[in-house]
Order: sequence, then structure tokens, then C-alpha cells
Amino acid sequence: MAAMQAESRIGALWQQRMDALREYDVVRDGNVFGAGLAGSCVFSSEYDRARALLGELVSRYDGVEFDTLFPGKEILNGGGSCVALESRHTLPATTIDTARLAQEMFCDLTLVHGVGDLSERRLKARGYRTIADLAEHPKFRSAARQVLERLTRADPNDVMDLVGSRHAKSHPFALGTAGSFEPEDYVFLDIETLGLFSRPIILFGVGTIEVGHLVVRQYLLRDICEEAAALTATVEQFSGRSPALVTFNGKAFDLPYVQDRLAYYGLGTISRIPHFDVLHFSRRRWKGQVPSCRLSALESEVLGVARTDDVPGQMVPEFYETYLKTKNCGPLVPIVDHNRQDVVSLALLFFYLLGETCGCR
Repeated sequence: MAAMQAESRIGALWQQRMDALREYDVVRDGNVFGAGLAGSCVFSSEYDRARALLGELVSRYDGVEFDTLFPGKEILNGGGSCVALESRHTLPATTIDTARLAQEMFCDLTLVHGVGDLSERRLKARGYRTIADLAEHPKFRSAARQVLERLTRADPNDVMDLVGSRHAKSHPFALGTAGSFEPEDYVFLDIETLGLFSRPIILFGVGTIEVGHLVVRQYLLRDICEEAAALTATVEQFSGRSPALVTFNGKAFDLPYVQDRLAYYGLGTISRIPHFDVLHFSRRRWKGQVPSCRLSALESEVLGVARTDDVPGQMVPEFYETYLKTKNCGPLVPIVDHNRQDVVSLALLFFYLLGETCGCR
């Protein structure tokens, strides 16, 4: 009972503080400098459209009940209760050739400490074609045998650390380690928050692969006091045999944010698991080829996805604030749609990149 009363007080306090949550600037369309302030600005045309959309939604859904608009499933757990919305999406087939990628890695002598591009060319000219060959070299054999052992053991975290220590962390070899997982191991995560760090997460989008389809489960807060329940439900998605986390900018934002909120409620932590941040691999693949490497830009340029009635992520707090103040569920519609599409586009982009990196040729 005391815990539930504490949650109610948390919700009440956050509703009082909503007016001060704006953390972005509205910049003129085409202001390249302003747009470069990642996550802190909204173009004036986006802002105007979003404000107009907010008014339309409040009018359109006046009097519509929450359960009518969001016919989800009630989730009850140790954190309390929240609503789970579920949708299924088709994914293109991707055939992964892990053997080819592994062979390429075993032939990359620069994975061995002390071997650079120039020395690799010299060593290969002398007959050291693979790391196994280099394990017999009088100078490099000790380091080569250590690398050989790590590659043979094929622990994804260890391999990613190895690749990151010798190449960029966005190197195709790092992404290629994802090919060692079964599709059912991937957990795609995207969150919607009330601002930057140490503020509640109001929607968790979690995607998993089930029978060849992407199943997106969204844990939505009807009130701020339901955050602990949604956190608990989200963390339960990582309890699989060998989960692998896939995010977009999740290493800098989503995962630390979730960890922070778990700590706030004393709910433990997400243990270290392989984490594939698609933003890093996307920048390596498309930087300079597309106007921006934001997810919304990549889904348009690469995937051909066009969103309608979308709300900029920076304005989510204002839409949620309107819902809390008016009890009108309309402002939640674009938040839920935005989050769902983020998870779907994340999965599509991940498999697109994975197919390029270690798909069958």
C-alpha cells in the first residue's frame, strides 16, 4: 500500500512539473547550424504542423475512452500495472553467411596487436595469409594465438571488443557478429521520454522476432505512476536464452536512460549483453550520401518509408502533458504511432545493413 501511495505522489509531482519540461529550440527551416544541435531543436515548419496536429487530435478524440482507442492488454507485475499494445509486421527474408564473414575475420592480420596495414601486406607477401599462419610467426605468434582463441570462442561481446580495439566500433566485423544469433534472440528497443535523462519514460517499444514476423509490444503509461510496471515488463523481454539488444543511438541514450530509471525504482539493472547500435553502422555506411543520419531521414532515403501526422520526438512531452491535463487520449495517438514506426524502421534498417555485411552473395 505504501508503495502504491508513493507512486501516486510521484505521478502528482510530475504533473506539476510538466510545464517546465521543454528542452528544445524552434529553429528556422534550413538553419543547418541549428539542426546540427542533435536532439535539441525542431524546425519551425515541424513545430507548426505538430501544434496544429495537437489541436486537431484533441477535437477529433473528444470523449473517446482510452480502452476504445488503445485496446491493449492489462499488464500486472511487481511494479504495478500498465497497458501493453501489440502489433505484427512482415520482415524481408535475410540469409546470413556467417562462414564467409568468419573467414574474412581470420584473414584480417590487423586484428593482431602490432600489425598495421603496411605490415599486413608484407606478412601476406611472405606467406602469412591468415591469423592461424601468423600464430607460427616468431614475433607475432603470442598475440596471434590470443586473437585466434578469441575468434574461435566466438563470444559476441568479446569479438566486438576485439574489433573495436583494432578498428572502429562501427566496423562491419562488429555488426557481423550479430549473424551468430538466432532471429528470435534480437530485442529491438526504442523509448519515448518526458525529456533528457532522469525524467520518466512514458512509452517503451520492444520488438522481437516470432515465427518470421516482427512483433512490437508497446508498454504505455496511462499515468506517470505506471512507469515501474512498464520498466519491469520491458526488462522481462531480455530474459531469453541469449538476447542481443538492437537500438538506434541506444548506447548513448536508450540503454543508459533505462538503466537510470531502473536504479530510480530500485529494480536492478540490465546485465551486459551484446548491443548493436544501428546509428553507428548507419553513419559508416551512409554519411555524406544522405542529408542526415537520423532514423526518420534514413527510413525515408533508404527504406522508402513516409510518415504522416508524425510528432517530433522533442515534442512528445507536450503531447503527453496535454493528455494528462485534459484526459483526452487523442494526443497519445501520434506518440504511439511514432514509437511503433521507430521500432519497425529500426528492425528493417538493421536487417538491411546485416544483409549487406554478411548476407549471401
